Amino acid sequence: MTASQREQTSERARLYWRRTKVMTFWLMLLWFIVTFSAIFFARQLSVYTFLGWPISFFMAAQGSILIFVAIIAFYGWRMHRLDDAYNHDSEHER
Repeated sequence: MTASQREQTSERARLYWRRTKVMTFWLMLLWFIVTFSAIFFARQLSVYTFLGWPISFFMAAQGSILIFVAIIAFYGWRMHRLDDAYNHDSEHER
C-alpha cells in the first residue's frame, strides 16, 4: 500500500468516525430531551390526554419506550448504511 493510499484510507476512517460521532450525539440528545421533558414537564403535560390517559402518564408508561426503540432501530439502520458505504468502497480499493 502506497503512502497516498494509506492517507486516503486514513481520511476515510476519520470521516466515518466523525459521521458516527455526530449521529450518536444527536441521537443521545434526542434521548435526553425525551427523558427530561417527560419528567420535568409532567404537570404541564397532564392537561393533555391521549386515549383517555394524561399524556405525561402515557409518556412515562409507553411513549418514551417507543421513542427509545425507534432511536435504536434508526441507529442500527443508519450504521449499517455507513458501514456498507465505507467498508464496501474500501474493499474495492485493495
